Amino acid sequence: MASSQETFSKREKEKKRLKKRVDKQQKLAERKANSPGGGLDNMIAYVDENGRITDTPPDPAHRKKINPESIQIGVPKREVEEANAIRKGRVEFFNAAKGFGFIKDSENQEKYFVHVNNVSEEIKEGDTVIFETERSFKGMNAVRVKKG
Repeated sequence: MASSQETFSKREKEKKRLKKRVDKQQKLAERKANSPGGGLDNMIAYVDENGRITDTPPDPAHRKKINPESIQIGVPKREVEEANAIRKGRVEFFNAAKGFGFIKDSENQEKYFVHVNNVSEEIKEGDTVIFETERSFKGMNAVRVKKG
């Protein structure tokens, strides 16, 4: 007959592994017993009318009635600018070598890009000009620019 293949060190390793498993289960049971827990009710948080997080549910008496038609979804439409209105302004910057510059509108202080192709006379920085605006894919541009 053959003798058992189990040696002293194998038995010791097995005992250690079992002891480790039992200790782990005991620790888990202790954590469950000592945790404040209480289930889902202790985990729920509410947001009050001021946006603060609280643990008390909101009072239904303070509930506001909201008309669903008054809710605007999307971006509000911008005011349509008159594209061809004649405007007055001053040349803030103009680089003749590169062929572009910026004109500052005297009414609303907005700056408009101007290209040398849209200028009928030669302009330089500081000149007062009259111009029209036109929408491009990058924004409003000054077109038909004349000294004024």
